Amino acid sequence: MSTQYPYIVGITGASGAVYGIRLVQELLRAKHEVHLVLTEAAWQVFKAEMNLDTTDREALLDSLFKDRRQALHIHDLHNYAAPIASGSFRTEGMIVIPCSMGSLSGMAAGASGNLIERAADVMLKEHRKLVIVPRETPLHQIQLENMLKLSKAGAIILPAMPGFYHSPQSLDDLILFVVGKALDSLGVDHELFKRWGTES
Repeated sequence: MSTQYPYIVGITGASGAVYGIRLVQELLRAKHEVHLVLTEAAWQVFKAEMNLDTTDREALLDSLFKDRRQALHIHDLHNYAAPIASGSFRTEGMIVIPCSMGSLSGMAAGASGNLIERAADVMLKEHRKLVIVPRETPLHQIQLENMLKLSKAGAIILPAMPGFYHSPQSLDDLILFVVGKALDSLGVDHELFKRWGTES
């Protein structure tokens, strides 16, 4: 039986923080270990978009991920001593959800200006799965070229674009569609939405 390694999740300051939160919740619910890194702007989006109280960040994380909090490892954005900064640390893959254009630029340039960018660089150099979920519109040429650079380097570009063929009945259905597609790209089983051509 193969060993199950952890997943890395980066949440940046793009709109759509709920995607990242729900993804981590689903990974934990499926009994996966998760290493999470958040940018400072991500905390601002938690407050602005989701009306979450970010005064006590540790208490908020405990509340959001209470199901399996012990399987969630939080790393400071500038802690290069974190295990995920090295290719010697084995993982199943990494996802940045949502991904801001600033973070996208840093990853495309190989800048390693923070732990999310460094961990992404590790995924590319080790030929491991890297999924980028950009949330921006419209897009200009530089942003598109950055996505192309990452795609050519081996990353999967998965824009936060919900489908409608599963007949969504709520905002949560649209959120879960994007999260489900992200889990598909990571190779994680789920039943978050009805698949095309299926009866249930």
